[in-house]
Amino acid sequence: MSLFSLLTETQKIKAHVDDYTAKEKLETRLSDLFVSTQKRPAVILCIGTDRSTGDALGPLIGTQLSRLKLPELNVYGTLDNPVHATNLESNVYNIKSIFSNPFIIAVDACLGRLDSIGCITLSDGPLKPGAGVNKNLPEVGEAHMTGIVNVGGFMEYMVLQNTRLNLVWRLSENISSIITRSYLKVRRSN
Repeated sequence: MSLFSLLTETQKIKAHVDDYTAKEKLETRLSDLFVSTQKRPAVILCIGTDRSTGDALGPLIGTQLSRLKLPELNVYGTLDNPVHATNLESNVYNIKSIFSNPFIIAVDACLGRLDSIGCITLSDGPLKPGAGVNKNLPEVGEAHMTGIVNVGGFMEYMVLQNTRLNLVWRLSENISSIITRSYLKVRRSN
């Protein structure tokens, strides 16, 4: 049984980390987004901190993507230079001052329902970072990807601190791979 869901009104795709068929649908949709915005600089904004296991998803993805040095794919938020609550606004400002009309895909960890742990989502529209831990941060991105790392609803900071690194690592590898394959597929077709 596939854990893939497609909601047409906001174009949200969800796939479990072990569901290869559903992950192909994520890759196809992400490729479509890259195609539709080819004339604009692509920015992957990976949000999170390495000071919390559950919240390290973004910096892990950013580090993996940065090491690949993909041509014309701009990556912000790595283990060395994380983008988090205290510097998010300044990073977004810098991105918008460096790039003319950038296409930003925000990537972050999130908390969800028990049956969604281990799922990857891709949605149109901006990400609301910090929403799971009741932080009021600016929305960012024209599309966003999340990895659901643990269950939400109670003691969120403690839950993020006690999230299994194995799951976060697997999600980071999968999301990095989906982004890389989608981006390279579009670049090769030109």
